[in-house]
Parts: sequence; C-alpha cells; structure tokens
Amino acid sequence: MQYTQLGKTDLMVSRICFGCWQLSPRFWGDVPLDQWRAALRKAIDLGVNFIDTADAYGEGYAESSLGEFLAAEKCRDRFLIATKFYWNFEQAERVPDTTYEYILRACEASLRRLKIETIDLYQIHAWDPITRPEEVAAAFGQLKKQGKVRWFGVSNLNAEQMRLYLRYTDIECLQPLYNLIDRGVEANELPFCLAQRIGVITYSSLARGLLSGRYKPGHHFGDHRDQDPRFQGEALERLQAAVHRMQPIADAYGLTLPQLAIRWVLTHPAVTSAIVGIKTPEQIETIAPAADGVLSSRDWHTLAALIAAAK
Repeated sequence: MQYTQLGKTDLMVSRICFGCWQLSPRFWGDVPLDQWRAALRKAIDLGVNFIDTADAYGEGYAESSLGEFLAAEKCRDRFLIATKFYWNFEQAERVPDTTYEYILRACEASLRRLKIETIDLYQIHAWDPITRPEEVAAAFGQLKKQGKVRWFGVSNLNAEQMRLYLRYTDIECLQPLYNLIDRGVEANELPFCLAQRIGVITYSSLARGLLSGRYKPGHHFGDHRDQDPRFQGEALERLQAAVHRMQPIADAYGLTLPQLAIRWVLTHPAVTSAIVGIKTPEQIETIAPAADGVLSSRDWHTLAALIAAAK
C-alpha cells in the first residue's frame, strides 16, 4: 500500500480510503456487519489506514458501528478517522445546520459514537448558503483549540466556495465526486486544490459500481440505483460496453476493471486518496492493488475518451 501526505497536514494516508456510506440503510439496504467488520480487519492487514464516514450515514449508524469496532478490536491507533457534519437529525426530519452551536454539538455526538477523543479530519458535508463561513470557521477553531479535531476539510464545495472559506480558516482537504464518468471537478476544483496544496479524497470512485463492469441491462439493484437513469436500459448498456473496452489496458497493467478505474482516479496529480465503499473482505483485498502505481498519460487519456464517448 502506498501512502501520501494529506494536503499540508501531518497525516500520511493510504491511497485507498475505506468508505462507510454503505452503512446507510435507506440508500443501500442492510449490510451484514460481520462481513463489514471482517473487511476492516482485512484493511488493516493490507495497510489501509484511512477511514471516511459521516454522522449522516444512517443517522449515526455508520459512526456507531465503526466506534464499536474500534473499541472491540482496540485498533484506534491503526486508522486516521475522517467524518462529516452538516445534517441536523436531532428532530424527526433532518435539515442542514452549520451554525456554531450545532457544529459543536455534532462534533461531541460524533466523538461519542466513534468512541474516540479526537477526529483527525472533520469535514463540512456540503455548502450551506445561509450560514456565514466565518461562523463555521469559528466553530472549527474552537474544536481545534479543545483538541477534539485536528484538521478541517470540505465536501462537495466548488472552488469559489473554498476561496470564501479560506478567508477565515485553513482547508486541508476537499472531498468531491470524481471518477471516469463524473469529471466535473477537473476544470476548476482540482487545479485549485493543486495550487493551494489542498488534499483531495474522491468519493464514488467507481461511480457506484458502474465502472466495475459487473452489470447488464435489466439488472435489479435493489437500492437507490434503481431510480437512477444511468443504471437503466440503453444508458447502462452503452456504459458497460465502454467499460469492457477498457479490458486490454487493464490486462497490460495486470489489473481488473475496477482496479483500473481506481488507478485512473489516483493518477490525477491532485488526488490524494480514493474512497471505496467496502462491504466484504474480498472487496478490499481485490481493490487494494489499484494503489500500487499510476497509469501512463496515454492510457489515462485513452480511458477518459472511451468513457466520454459512451455518455
């Protein structure tokens, strides 16, 4: 497993990040926790030292499950933990809340669920148009002063929104949607992060499985993907045909198609780590080799063109 510095922090993170969005039942259904715990143990064996979660994943369920694992296995020191705040789910219906007071409460709640004393990377989950950035910055400054948070990151923000935050606080990491299909951040956000030395940890690095090459038209996903047009009919057939045309390049590197798609993400110079949602030990064992190198410029662009032509 390769490691790299996250932005300007002192965190050396694995290039594969163990994501926890899959522990959101309303999106993904029930995930067997015994297999998920076994996957975390396998991740340790493979050298994965970076976990990303959020308080909103299952309204605390993902954090609580991770906290129970860390406590039972006594392995807090084996992982750098990133989590997020944004959604206030203290009432029946969750709403965005990035006020100073709520951020402090959200952090305390995350620490309790995770059963840890310090969050390594605390991220705002999305842009809140009605909260002043200096208020968010003040809350983060207080948490850092108290030793409850080490570094601050953002998720799903654009370059202009990051510039505004940088007037009041340091940003050490951006978590954007980025993969061979979803490349919108290449124009502004990734160059901005390179220029500012802001780390980048990508989510949906396999486009929720579209880049795995596993699915055929008519497949029933049994989760939120059944409502997405990209996972239906001709769109799915066209994309899967393009993914399978990637096979000769995968073979040349000795990689599977999912490994190749992750290596494509990791080849971008702005990208620090690729988040992959893992449910079983076999999945993390299969995907880990993607972090062992990068692609040539020719192959990177060839793959990008293959997928762009199928969209």
